[in-house]
Amino acid sequence: MSNSCIPLNRLRPGSQAKISALDLSGNIRRRILDLGLVANTLVETIGKSPSGDPTAYYIRGAVIAIRDEDASKIIVEPID
Repeated sequence: MSNSCIPLNRLRPGSQAKISALDLSGNIRRRILDLGLVANTLVETIGKSPSGDPTAYYIRGAVIAIRDEDASKIIVEPID
């Protein structure tokens, strides 16, 4: 993992990143993996909901909403 890695929930709208690690366990880890969020997967932040949670992400050709609590445990490396 690089020093520039951040939690997914800190990625700004319009920014892209690659998945570096998952700090999740149990059923939520399984769901995230089933969605295709594995190492080196590209993710783009689309935007936040009007209430601020969840946030929409573009992942493998689909837009997926992930709660802030779960996104904070998905570690990504931003792409410049």
